[in-house]
Amino acid sequence: MTLTRKFKRLWHQALPWLKVAALIGLIAYALDKGDGPPRYDVAGQARLIDGDSLFVDGLEIRLKNIDAPEGRQNCQRGRKNWRCGQEATKRLRRFIKRRKISCKGDHYDKHNRLLAFCTVGGVELNKWMIIEGWAVAFGGYRAEERAAKRARKGIWSSQFQRPRTWRAQQRRQ
Repeated sequence: MTLTRKFKRLWHQALPWLKVAALIGLIAYALDKGDGPPRYDVAGQARLIDGDSLFVDGLEIRLKNIDAPEGRQNCQRGRKNWRCGQEATKRLRRFIKRRKISCKGDHYDKHNRLLAFCTVGGVELNKWMIIEGWAVAFGGYRAEERAAKRARKGIWSSQFQRPRTWRAQQRRQ
C-alpha cells in the first residue's frame, strides 16, 4: 500500500471524529454564558466624529442610549437656521478637552461600532449630553431629557427634527 493510500485511509477514519470534536467545541462555546455578554473596555484620547460617535484607541464608539444631531444637521431658532449638529459636537469636545476617556461596551451595532457608556473625570458622557440638551434619549435617560426640554437647554431651545428622522429624510433625498 502506498503512503498516499495509507494517508487517505487514516484521514477518512479520523474525519468523523474531527467533526464530532468541532461540533462539541461549537456547542460548548454557544452554551458558555460566562459572566454575561463579553465586555469591551477601551481608554485613551478621544477623537470626535460627532456628538454621539468618537474614536478611542483606534476603535469607533457610539454613545449608547443617546442620539445627537448629525454634524450637518441644522435646527431653527425663530426663522434662523443654526448648526446644532456642529454645536453638539463642539460642546462635547470642550467638555472632554484632552482628558482621558474610558468606555465600556458589550456589543457592536450593525455599523461595527462599539455601543458603550463613556466617562471623563467620573462623569458619564452619555448622560451629560442628555442633561445639557445636546442629544435626545434613545433607549434611556427619559427623565433627564424631560428636564433638559423643560429648561430649554441645548437643542431644546430651538425647533429640530429628531436625529433619527433627519437621517431617514436625508437617505430619501
